[in-house]
Amino acid sequence: MGLENLGGWEFIVIILVGLFIFGPDRLPKAISDGMRMLRNVRQMARNATGDLSRELGTDIQLEDLHPKAFLRKHLLSEADEAALRRPLQDIMGEVKGVADTVKRDAQAVVNSTPTPDPAPVPLTKPAAAARPSWDDVT
Repeated sequence: MGLENLGGWEFIVIILVGLFIFGPDRLPKAISDGMRMLRNVRQMARNATGDLSRELGTDIQLEDLHPKAFLRKHLLSEADEAALRRPLQDIMGEVKGVADTVKRDAQAVVNSTPTPDPAPVPLTKPAAAARPSWDDVT
């Protein structure tokens, strides 16, 4: 993860919020504390993946720690995964077919329906409602 996803304005807003919360004197220390904490978390994650790799006897990456990815990569064979995906792929194919048919039918209806002529626009302004003048109010 890096700063490539942040735009210029977003980076400026983050700096201004940091200045507002911590003040100009404590902001550098807060940044260094945050960076140290981030390094510690990354190191703990690397240690955890290394320990799991040694215990399970297989290569585990940090992304593999998500339960779904772990099961898919380390416990299921490709045939098992394909067997699990097949019913969903069949359903998706049917849904796409129905959606394409509905889209085609809707497009045919739109193409066959004549467009009505727009209503004529009146050339004169409507008369304003009679309002009492300030002179009439006593």
